[in-house]
Amino acid sequence: MADQNKARWEEFLEQQHAYRVNAYKLIYKMLLWCETNETKLLMDEMLHSIFFLAKICNVPFSPAEIIPDNQMLQGLLEKYPRPVKHLSQLPKRTPFSSVLDMVILKEKPENEARVKTSLQDIVNSLDATFPVSSSICVSQNSKDPSSRRHYGVSMSTTGYNPRAIMIAASCCGPWDDYVSGAVMTFLSNKWKMKDTPMFDGAIKLPQYVRCETFDLDTGKKKDPCRSCANMFGLPTEESREWPYGNCAEAESVSNLLRRESEVKRDLMIPSPIGTDEIRKRVQKDVCERLKKVLRNTPLHITWNGDFYTA
Repeated sequence: MADQNKARWEEFLEQQHAYRVNAYKLIYKMLLWCETNETKLLMDEMLHSIFFLAKICNVPFSPAEIIPDNQMLQGLLEKYPRPVKHLSQLPKRTPFSSVLDMVILKEKPENEARVKTSLQDIVNSLDATFPVSSSICVSQNSKDPSSRRHYGVSMSTTGYNPRAIMIAASCCGPWDDYVSGAVMTFLSNKWKMKDTPMFDGAIKLPQYVRCETFDLDTGKKKDPCRSCANMFGLPTEESREWPYGNCAEAESVSNLLRRESEVKRDLMIPSPIGTDEIRKRVQKDVCERLKKVLRNTPLHITWNGDFYTA
């Protein structure tokens, strides 16, 4: 047993080292792209998300451990002082979502192939998988082939707690209500929140919606996992279930529903217990559970519902 625990601890430390190395590389690469106010805001957001996730690990580490070059670190903190000062606020999303938006600004959203290729190049330049997404999803109203693409990436977190925190935070904050409702349907069951009312917020996207996911390592198209099929009614032959809300489909579909009123109007909500009133109650309970989890992190965060704004 002692040998097993030692092996697990050594593996964990290796993962933490990979996080630091990749975080440094991402920061360095994104700094080269910061030419406009919009990209600087994304850089600010990404830094906060990276530093926040580093602080809530079982073995927390500081910005100085991510950026060992003191001159570079001091220059970075002079340009972006706010991220390290507001670590008690939750990020709205994980670091690679900010990277995605940087790439979309650089390549333009209509250039889907170039967006995917640029993200692939970033992923393939890194040593491991943290804090990097493994897949990208593209959602679109396919009635018009030239219609706007809506992108999303999978959660770029390492470890159970950070992923659970960021999925719950996304449900309480930035995601569209229908997407958060679909995720919370399964999240509340998993967390066994006894006083939470029965709720089924699973949705079925209209048949004319294109929702395709691609592996960021190989570039190949991949079937939705069983979790995404359960939540969004996506056809799949995949039997594996990833944690609900972890996959790229959640962010992509959320962006689609926020910006495409026709698609949102044509959604199907199969269950009669998926009403807005019950969803709001479940969301409140999920946010309360999130507060408890945050208090038990190394930062001992007392969260009042605020999200970090770059």
